[in-house]
Amino acid sequence: MVRTRLYRDGVLVNEGFPIADVSDHVSDPGNVVWFDLCSPTTGDLETIAEELGLHKLAVEDVFQHHQRPKVDLYDSHLFITVYWLHLEDSRLHPVEINVFATRNALVTVRESEHFDVDRVVARWDANADLAKYGVSFLLHGLLDHVVDAHFDLVEHLDELVEDLEEQLFEERPMTKEDARRMFTLRKNMVGLRKAASPMREVVNTLIRRDVHMVVPAMAPYYQDLYDHVLRVAEWTETLRDLLSNLRETHMSQQGFRLNEIMKSLTSWAAIIAVPTMITGYYGQNVPYPGFGTSLGFWSSTIVILTASGLLYLAFKRRGWL
Repeated sequence: MVRTRLYRDGVLVNEGFPIADVSDHVSDPGNVVWFDLCSPTTGDLETIAEELGLHKLAVEDVFQHHQRPKVDLYDSHLFITVYWLHLEDSRLHPVEINVFATRNALVTVRESEHFDVDRVVARWDANADLAKYGVSFLLHGLLDHVVDAHFDLVEHLDELVEDLEEQLFEERPMTKEDARRMFTLRKNMVGLRKAASPMREVVNTLIRRDVHMVVPAMAPYYQDLYDHVLRVAEWTETLRDLLSNLRETHMSQQGFRLNEIMKSLTSWAAIIAVPTMITGYYGQNVPYPGFGTSLGFWSSTIVILTASGLLYLAFKRRGWL
């Protein structure tokens, strides 16, 4: 499915026109064209590349999935790769978005329909007064939507980390389900970091003056976008460190609980060893003092109770029981 839009002098004048008309529209310096492709074939993209004069390496990169977010500079256009992120069944799913940006044309290529381009269009329509700034305006709206998704995601992960913190110090030990949640959260954090951290380089490259992509009037908006990118990256690093500390604390607690159990078992084993030794001593078929008399029975019983009681009090005082 292909979506197209035509702006003339900052005003939306047409949309839904065929891609074959793109070359006619971009020939006019007063026009700005946007069109969106979802999971295109190689032939579809080659047709567009001929219409806009896109570099073949950039076209090939569209089909090389799992690339790092980046900006490639070519003579006639920029090629940008970013990732929109969403959670599904508690797992992070990235959607790759490739962007070709020329002087008066913006092409977005989505990996799948999970990325709702209608929200980007709604963002553009809500700020129609900035449409006069052309590709700078369109590109900002797209990147701002992507970064907002990163921000919402890191905020959600922060809440999950706080829940794990509260559970970590509860009386009940962490279950396998809790450990699985921690592993999933750590995996999602790594995925977010891989997508969000390189965005600093992407936005910083765009606002460089020698790139000539951002018009001066849009510079404050891109600077604000860069600030959001920094906040997401720093927040992600903070959560990553915090999650590592939670994992280390969990391992320390497990070691502490195991140590407490071993001390308790050792204490009871020492207490049980006293009556075992005494009864074993008198259980031999040898006439020791008190053998076969009530005096011997009561003497051994008193020794057993006294020694066991003293050991119990000693271990209790040391906190082993």
